[in-house]
Amino acid sequence: MTREEIKDLAVRFKDSTPKEIITYFIERFGDKIALSSSLGAEDQVLTEMVVNIDPGTTVFTLDTGRLFPETYDLIDRTSKKYKIKIKVYFPDHAEVEEMVNTKGINLFYDSIENRKECCQKRKLDPLKRAFSGLDAWICGLRADQSVTRKDVQVVEWDEVNGLVKINPLAYWSEQDVWDYINEYKIPYNPLHDKGFPSIGCLPCTRAVMEGEDIRAGRWWWENPDTKECGLHKK
Repeated sequence: MTREEIKDLAVRFKDSTPKEIITYFIERFGDKIALSSSLGAEDQVLTEMVVNIDPGTTVFTLDTGRLFPETYDLIDRTSKKYKIKIKVYFPDHAEVEEMVNTKGINLFYDSIENRKECCQKRKLDPLKRAFSGLDAWICGLRADQSVTRKDVQVVEWDEVNGLVKINPLAYWSEQDVWDYINEYKIPYNPLHDKGFPSIGCLPCTRAVMEGEDIRAGRWWWENPDTKECGLHKK
């Protein structure tokens, strides 16, 4: 798929429903497309849609080793509800051991460089293995989630990973997400009801205060323009 075609498809599907977008790209890429799920509210919506469009489509997640207990429980509940096996990718234990034994168990609080190294080893390296053999991936980015995501398109070229990136919920609001979850009784992380709109690793996620950006609880000690793990770089 050429860059020009990707731009044309972004325009073509700008006003399409997420289900229409997912259906088109699953039919186009077949077993070369997968849903990457962090088990967040958006990804739970996409899991429901993907499973009902084609239950054979791969759904995978990354276990960093530092997730909330509620997230592990949600993996189990989601797998059982939709009768699927969510594929779980883990970091290389030797690399994590070396990093922790060299820089400390909570190295990410000490510097942005340390935090990015931790994200690299626990998330980005396993993600590369998950992407092996794929031509496209589906994820739950929305344009209004944060300043780092305001320009997200329905269809993009993922330069870092060399894949077509599909964002079916790009133009949905947070209310749209929760309306869909409630309508279809989709399982979600109970931490969302306790002030956690965005949930990552336990030591790097806190509840947000009223009026704060929905991703303010992720890496809260950093500036807003640095608060990505690197997974969604252009």
